[in-house]
Parts: sequence; C-alpha cells; structure tokens
Amino acid sequence: MTGFIQIATTIDDEGGARMLAHHLVAGHWAACVQVVGPIESTYQWEGRVETAREWQCLIKAREDRFADIAAAIREIHPYETPEIVAVPISMGSDKYLAWLHEVLEEKNHHS
Repeated sequence: MTGFIQIATTIDDEGGARMLAHHLVAGHWAACVQVVGPIESTYQWEGRVETAREWQCLIKAREDRFADIAAAIREIHPYETPEIVAVPISMGSDKYLAWLHEVLEEKNHHS
C-alpha cells in the first residue's frame, strides 16, 4: 500500500473542472488533477434516468487527506450530491510514486 489514492468527481462544466483542478493543486490538496471530457454520464436521480454531459476530474492525493479533499470539493461543487469516490493506488512506477510523495509532503510545510 502506498498511502496514495485517486479520487474521482464529475462536474457539468469544463471551466468548473479546470477551476476545481487548479484549486486542489494550488492548495496542495492534490499533486495532480487530470480533467477528462466531455464524457456522457447516465444515472438515476430523483426516480428518473438522466443523461448529462460532464467532465471527470481524477485527483491524485494522500489517503489520509480524503475527508479534507471531499469537503473542499463539496464547498465549491455546484451539484447537490457530487460524486466523490476514491480508489487506492496500490502500485505505480517508483519515480511517479516518489514524485507524489515529494509533492504531497510539501503540504506539511505549508500548513
């Protein structure tokens, strides 16, 4: 286990996705946020099947910061119930994992 996670969220606007990515990286919550899209999401909402065009944000972060990052996302996210899910990064290239460690440990120096 590396102690790192990838958090996924989706948002309805490319500009909003870019703003969220910048907010999380500039605030040292995340080492990297990849914005993917547009994508098409189909989901249940209030008893109906909905389809929406969205942008996905893939957030690389420390596992122990999930609750703080989720709160930061909810604070600026326009959805009533945004997707905020995380999966562990169980393996990765040595250099990439070292970079994540270096960048995310800098957060301790800025707190």
